[in-house]
Amino acid sequence: MSPTSARPQKKRVTRRLLAAAAGLATVGALASAMPAVASQDGNKGHHKDDLIQVQLLSFNDLHGNLEPPAGSSGNVTEKQADGTTKAVPAGGIEYLATSLRKAREGNKFSITAAGGDMVGASPLLSGLFHDEPTIEALNKIDLDVTAVGNHEFDEGLTELTRLQKGGCHPTEGCYEKGKKFKGADFPYLAANVTSEKTGKPVLKPYEIWKKHGVKIGFIGVTLEGTPNIVTAEGVKGLKFHDEIETVNKYAKELEQQGVKSIVALIHEGGLPASSSYNYDCDSPAPGGGVSGPIVDIAKGISPQVDALVTGHTHNAYACTIPDPAGNPRLVTSAASFGKLYTDTTLTYDRRTSDIVRTSVKSANHVVSRDQPKAQDMTDLIARWNTLAAPISNTPQGFISADINGRGATSPESPLGDVIADAQLAGTAAADKGGAQLAFMNPGGIRADLVYAASGAEGDGVVTYGEAFTVQPFTNMMNVLDLTGAQIVTALQQQVSGSNAASPKILQVSEGFTYTLDMTKTGADRVLTDSVRLNGEALDPAKTYRVAMNEFLGGGGDGFAVLAEGKNKLVGPSDLDLFNAYLAANSTAQSPLAPPAADRITILR
Repeated sequence: MSPTSARPQKKRVTRRLLAAAAGLATVGALASAMPAVASQDGNKGHHKDDLIQVQLLSFNDLHGNLEPPAGSSGNVTEKQADGTTKAVPAGGIEYLATSLRKAREGNKFSITAAGGDMVGASPLLSGLFHDEPTIEALNKIDLDVTAVGNHEFDEGLTELTRLQKGGCHPTEGCYEKGKKFKGADFPYLAANVTSEKTGKPVLKPYEIWKKHGVKIGFIGVTLEGTPNIVTAEGVKGLKFHDEIETVNKYAKELEQQGVKSIVALIHEGGLPASSSYNYDCDSPAPGGGVSGPIVDIAKGISPQVDALVTGHTHNAYACTIPDPAGNPRLVTSAASFGKLYTDTTLTYDRRTSDIVRTSVKSANHVVSRDQPKAQDMTDLIARWNTLAAPISNTPQGFISADINGRGATSPESPLGDVIADAQLAGTAAADKGGAQLAFMNPGGIRADLVYAASGAEGDGVVTYGEAFTVQPFTNMMNVLDLTGAQIVTALQQQVSGSNAASPKILQVSEGFTYTLDMTKTGADRVLTDSVRLNGEALDPAKTYRVAMNEFLGGGGDGFAVLAEGKNKLVGPSDLDLFNAYLAANSTAQSPLAPPAADRITILR
């Protein structure tokens, strides 16, 4: 639900350093087999007739965004020649298809790969139909291979397997008369996801792409911390393994099969130094413009792997992070929602069957909306929109201006406050749970509420489809008993443990206030004497009724203490409460205004 690693960083780094050390033990042997170091033309030691330019097009974290994403979710930041930046509208499967097809022109050897989260947390157009429209679209744009991401497990392995193999939904059946869902034409790779019963990967661990004697292996993994950011039901019966150990294992297996050119598709990512997609990620040194989990992963993965296509953090970068042997290696990510694609040139040496690493070039490109739409995608969207329209276009409420969630620039978002208030309002009555406050996980807020009309509904009207896009998981609400001390611990877990490196600030309902001092470290960032509920200091020994979605109630996102709650009452879905709140608190004459987002005081 929220992009992050689940394991404590110290433990992950330790394991990765051990894995890197094991990889280095073989570096000497590998070095003798590597291509000669290139001169300025990048081809020293290689006869030009042996070299083939292979195009690798990649993207990640589409999340079923077939229509152009609205609001800030539909923009990329572009650095201008004078150093300023501007927001550029981007994305939409009609434009992504056009961009990829244009990019392939003139390239005899072209592969299209993805870094996971193609589906899940999707807007209603795809999510209402369990993401069949997105799989159909990806088939049409000729996706060759993708890794699984954490969101591919939102509905569990059985549903993921159906998306791969086809067949109509087990309870809802076929959505179009006479049409049976065919499944994905491309393989989903899940090398580090195994069955608890058999110990074997639940899907293919790798794929070998072949054309005219060229062979390139693709290994796909999701982040090891997937169980921490997906509901327990979604990952039931599954084990998720270390990314480095898994990729290195299968790289060796591919090498034994004579496949020396290898790309890892890794659904884990980095944090760039700049929000601009076209910044220099290799400044001030190779890989110096990115931090986060992917850096340790890249430094631990065997030199046998030639490039890493990543995702999960919804950021953009194209870096050359050195591998364990100290050689430059490409690591890329193309933001999210189909707003960018990465175009990488892999120079393949027929003589060695390997990539000439020093000749690899890559850049991210905007999926501009100033280009023709792909007609087959327009037709696909229209067909599914016709089926969705009776539900999607139903008005739910009214807003007076944009209410930012995903696009908010502060840890507490206006839309987060609205959602927390909706959850409290829907669970406060004694027979609904008797909630006194509500928590909402920030990663569960997938978009903004945008004032401008998305269709014919008119400006300021919030439709069911737009509300669904904000909260697509339809998690059931839980109301739990927690002591004041446990509530404080939950606040501390926002900024410590697995959330220390990338804090997850819970969105809180009206009447709950406290101060975060970000100049401190870890749990000390929460000023415990500042925590108030309706103006009164929180009593550590007192029991409070707290509302939250079932994901948080199960300890998701590193909030283990929330799973200790007692006397659980299960209520309606979070989406139902959100829509009910909009209906009860807004009219065309008195629309809902963005709240001030001033419940959490942040000191920096």
